[in-house]
Amino acid sequence: MAKNIAKTTGKGGNFRKASAGAGMTEKGVAAYRRANPGSKLKTAVTEKKPSKMRAKRRKSYCSRSLGQMKMHNINCSKTPEKRICAARRRWRC
Repeated sequence: MAKNIAKTTGKGGNFRKASAGAGMTEKGVAAYRRANPGSKLKTAVTEKKPSKMRAKRRKSYCSRSLGQMKMHNINCSKTPEKRICAARRRWRC
């Protein structure tokens, strides 16, 4: 079972604010992996032309998050401040 890490936002925190693109920071991912040995958690794929494996991760995340948006009736053009919308922008979905 995964252990929780401190949900701190802002400078030096483990999570980004929605206005900063949402998601975990590198520091947060490192803290999670320390607390959960064997974890394969990685940071967001934000580059324009990622390598083949990273492009697959992006495609997978984008399709998963689109399903979440549909399930919760979220329209990012109407509510761009939602965390899911900010994260999708960061991932370039």
